Amino acid sequence: MLQRFRLWLDRASWVDVILGALRIIIIVLILVGAFNTLRSGKYTSSQWVSLTISGLAQGSIYALIALGYTLVYGILLMINFAHGEVFMAGAFTAVFFAEWFNSTGFLNNYPFAAIIILILIASGISTLVAILLERIAYRPLRGAPRLVPLITAIGASFFLQYTFRGLYGSGFHSYPTVDALSGAITIGGAVIPLVQLFVFFSAIVLMLGLYWLVEKTKIGMSMRAVSEDKEVAALMGIDINAVIVFTFAVGGALAGSAGVINGLYRPQGVNFFMGFFPGIKAFTAAVLGGIGSVPGAMLGGLFLGVIESVGPNLVLEGLGIPAANQLKDAIAFTMLVLVLIFRPQGILGEKLTEKKA
Repeated sequence: MLQRFRLWLDRASWVDVILGALRIIIIVLILVGAFNTLRSGKYTSSQWVSLTISGLAQGSIYALIALGYTLVYGILLMINFAHGEVFMAGAFTAVFFAEWFNSTGFLNNYPFAAIIILILIASGISTLVAILLERIAYRPLRGAPRLVPLITAIGASFFLQYTFRGLYGSGFHSYPTVDALSGAITIGGAVIPLVQLFVFFSAIVLMLGLYWLVEKTKIGMSMRAVSEDKEVAALMGIDINAVIVFTFAVGGALAGSAGVINGLYRPQGVNFFMGFFPGIKAFTAAVLGGIGSVPGAMLGGLFLGVIESVGPNLVLEGLGIPAANQLKDAIAFTMLVLVLIFRPQGILGEKLTEKKA
């Protein structure tokens, strides 16, 4: 073992040595923090279960948004940094219908019908915005260097933010509370709000539907073919533009659905800027799972949500860091940095070939 370490040390560059030392330090800190927290007995097993369920609910929302990033990257090899605003467009539009449904009593008299209608409205708006983005902002630049559409995506993000600010105003709105989702159930001593179960299972249904669409349908086969090689796919008779538009539409529909689900889960804070942080975190989830991999985006979103929920209590408190629960956003962005350093291809991603790099 010592001989192998010496051989690795002889071949390794100073960058490899620094990264190796950083890995060890991070692992030690995580183990020490977790050990101290668990030894203190501050949290019961039911509380850990509640934190995990809460993380899965939030992570499922990240996963739905992350699928838009990973679908577009799989087809065009570009990061659509305006996707957070696609999420915002659907959620921000649907909140006015939710307020109207609540004022007429329709929301609580027929909650599930009202929620389905809200999801359809948000999905339609987000789909429209995503298609317009592709047609106006990205298609003319399809043959341009990779940096050009990236800059365009950032510009489109700001354009959408201030367009919706002009349309709907700069004030904050909130989704009304749905009585049918306001209760809780107890499982093994852990109190789990019904809204968390609704969020998690709704997202799972949508993710399974997308997986079936990509893997089992003709259009899904076309998407996979275009992802592999656009020129060969065109020679086989596949309409490349139609597949790309469909990909943006599916990603937009999922983002709009996530907007309503997120609004029901965390009602406050619906405004023109609401897509920024979820968008960045969803991008983190996509990278974490493996950008371009649909199962990877799903897994990355769930994993990130659990880390955000459990990490501050499990690791940071054990290290004596004050106000640990206020650092969940820092944990998400730290995860992005660590993934890019230690495993850029993500959990389920493959190393980029020279052609794709």
